[in-house]
Amino acid sequence: MINPEGSLRSFRHRNFRILYPANALSNIGSWAQRVAQDWLVLQLTHSGRDLGLVTGLQFLPALLLSLYGGSLADRFNKRVLLYFTNIGGGLVSFVLGALVITHHVQIWHVYFLAFMLGIFTALDAPIRQAFTSEMVGKGDLANAVSLNSANFNAGRLIGPGLSGLLIAWFGTGPSFMINAGSYIFVIAALYFIRDEELHTSDKPATTAKISEGLKYVRARPDLLAVMVTVFFASTFGLNFQIFNALVATQIFHKGAASYGGLGSIIAIGSLSGALISARLDKGRRPRFIMVGAAIFGSGVALLALAPTYAIYAVMLPFVGCAALTTMISANSYVQTHSDPNIRGRVMGIYLMIFMGGTPAGSPFIGWMSTALGVRQTVAICGGVVVVATLVTYYLMRTKLKAPTSILVADVLALGDRNQSNNAN
Repeated sequence: MINPEGSLRSFRHRNFRILYPANALSNIGSWAQRVAQDWLVLQLTHSGRDLGLVTGLQFLPALLLSLYGGSLADRFNKRVLLYFTNIGGGLVSFVLGALVITHHVQIWHVYFLAFMLGIFTALDAPIRQAFTSEMVGKGDLANAVSLNSANFNAGRLIGPGLSGLLIAWFGTGPSFMINAGSYIFVIAALYFIRDEELHTSDKPATTAKISEGLKYVRARPDLLAVMVTVFFASTFGLNFQIFNALVATQIFHKGAASYGGLGSIIAIGSLSGALISARLDKGRRPRFIMVGAAIFGSGVALLALAPTYAIYAVMLPFVGCAALTTMISANSYVQTHSDPNIRGRVMGIYLMIFMGGTPAGSPFIGWMSTALGVRQTVAICGGVVVVATLVTYYLMRTKLKAPTSILVADVLALGDRNQSNNAN
């Protein structure tokens, strides 16, 4: 019997129980592919700049399409939409794996397929986030977000290390094939979801205009402050793929297994942060999120000082714990404090901000690592997170005291009145 007040209470819902293990396998595959893709780029180019460019291309669609994905989530059946995004992601991974195994892969293939995978991921993310609320309802939503993050980071605990070993033994190809196969389990789980057990809104469907989502966020200082904080933390701080690859190879001169191991090591801290967050439902407030972001940024800056590979590895879990506690709190706060009829679009905005800075940030970080040095780049990125968080809190501190319960209809009505007053 699952405790209705415990940290596993979301598993009371059958649909959540079915999709959760499938997502676990998919997360392992996704992390295996991330490590293999980074290693493949370094094999083909030996360049931190190209590594940053590929990462930027993969996340560019998040900037372009997350808002559209959120609009789709508010208009159409989310389960059907997830079929299409998972089929597309699986096909892209399979093609890249086939190119590697047949020894036909070129760097432009990696560029193009990373961008294509980013398209499906950008559309999938806001739909999947909004679908979580339908599976468990508002009462268990914050808990489900934490459990999903624990799932994601459990995959991060296994996937990078597994991929590192596979790369050392067989090359990068098998990692891409494992990821392609993992999508099959998600598609099968979606098939067994029961629509009658979903917590869907009884209110009439809206036109799902993206502009309504933007207007809603602008009227919510609390959501705006959280999103600005997340933008700087994710754009400059959450670049462990790049940091670990460059630190492992260029600073400590390690191989694929050691690089993959760093991904699993940081996942220990990330998973711990996710499990801790499952018990912090009432502590998720903008100020808490900003304090967490400042601690996280400080930890990133300290990583630049690590004198040895071992000390760097020991520090990673603590930084990962701070990062995940902060990001889970931000994600669940935005979801639970948004009107259900516009939640898909709000999450589209949130995810555009969360991932949308990477297309510019990753190439810039790659360039800085070449021009200034790897250690200097890591230190600067951590410092940017700290400074940006403190400035955001200083500018928004008075507005954060305003009431946060506001419905989408209230926002749109307020906007109409303002337009009418301006016209007069």
